[in-house]
Amino acid sequence: MAVRVQPEPFDFGAEAAAFASEATSAGAVVTFLGVVRDDSGTLARMEIEHYPGMTERALATIAAEATARWRLLDALVIHRHGALLPGEAIMMVATAARHRAEAFAAAEFLMDYLKSRAPFWKKEFGADGAAWVAAKDSDEDALTRW
Repeated sequence: MAVRVQPEPFDFGAEAAAFASEATSAGAVVTFLGVVRDDSGTLARMEIEHYPGMTERALATIAAEATARWRLLDALVIHRHGALLPGEAIMMVATAARHRAEAFAAAEFLMDYLKSRAPFWKKEFGADGAAWVAAKDSDEDALTRW
């Protein structure tokens, strides 16, 4: 299990290939890439803040919970911080399990957590100025299934 919080870009293809190559006893590997989305068409950049140390511990705790709950063979969470442009990779989740149902469920659980509970603060900068990104009801609702 690995958790990385970093400002620099990552190579999704290389990360996915490396993760899958180590999952030799897995029957399923699920990967997900989240990108900065420009809903308004005017987003210049998004800035993501976090508290070093606290964030990594929180992500490691939730990754360990997913690993135990779905008997994962491995898990990877990468999340960026700092200034990001529309279309840039913001996060990645990878899970490996003996069966696909567990790999998919664990990946969705991790993604839902990252979207709504992970200790990151996002601010969008666009043509109309800057604004903090508020939590969405749909993201909160997604957590109720877990």
